[in-house]
Amino acid sequence: MSTESPLKVLIVDDEPLARDRLRALLSDIAGQLPNEVVGDAGNGLTALEMLRKTPVDVVLADIRMPGMDGIELATHLGRLEKPPAVIFTTAYDNYAVQAFDLNAVDYLLKPVRTQRLLAALQKVPGPPPDSVLLAGIGHEMRGSGRTHLSCHERGRLLLVPISEVLYFKADLKYVTARTMEREYLLDDTLAHLEAEFAERFLRLHRAVLVAKSALAGFEKTAGDDAEAYGWALLRGVPEKLPVSRRQWVPAKALVKNS
Repeated sequence: MSTESPLKVLIVDDEPLARDRLRALLSDIAGQLPNEVVGDAGNGLTALEMLRKTPVDVVLADIRMPGMDGIELATHLGRLEKPPAVIFTTAYDNYAVQAFDLNAVDYLLKPVRTQRLLAALQKVPGPPPDSVLLAGIGHEMRGSGRTHLSCHERGRLLLVPISEVLYFKADLKYVTARTMEREYLLDDTLAHLEAEFAERFLRLHRAVLVAKSALAGFEKTAGDDAEAYGWALLRGVPEKLPVSRRQWVPAKALVKNS
């Protein structure tokens, strides 16, 4: 990293004392590695909001945080046009192997030591994270899926709360996520979304996943419809989703038992 301009750093940790400690350490090493803390955040969501306005070179991210943890934050950072490097800071050593699988520049155990922080920052810039790999490994590490999905729209990174998605629909190589308000075009595959969010979504058709909570009822097709054996009715939106013959019985049973 060139010393002509300071390394721009964003600190992300839900503990104020941990953020203060990192600020102090960065100040201590400024003579050896010029750096500028452009801000700090208590979770991944707040960090992404800040990064929309102020790009940085590196993010120092805790792993376990409420709202959006460090692994999911790294997933979304990997989808930025120019992703910053990520260095994880955590009190838990059981994430080390997975963190390097995520292409993190380094993994620092708390309490972070001055020379370890300096050595980690001297590795910046590292290779940009692979967002698909991040999503998959993040799922394995947390044992649950992401809280948000990300998509690019007119040069902006948009976050879609998974709790608001009514269904996913595949069309050729694209997948659309539908909320009450609108549709979002995603980079994810339907197969990956099904695996990550199996508890929340049900496969209705080779091209459709629906939120179990969004199902309102079903109706049979009139005549021989090549697209569907029947149709699923949703709460709050007029669209009907195709249901394959194979999924007809399990889908109806789910609504009956809910």
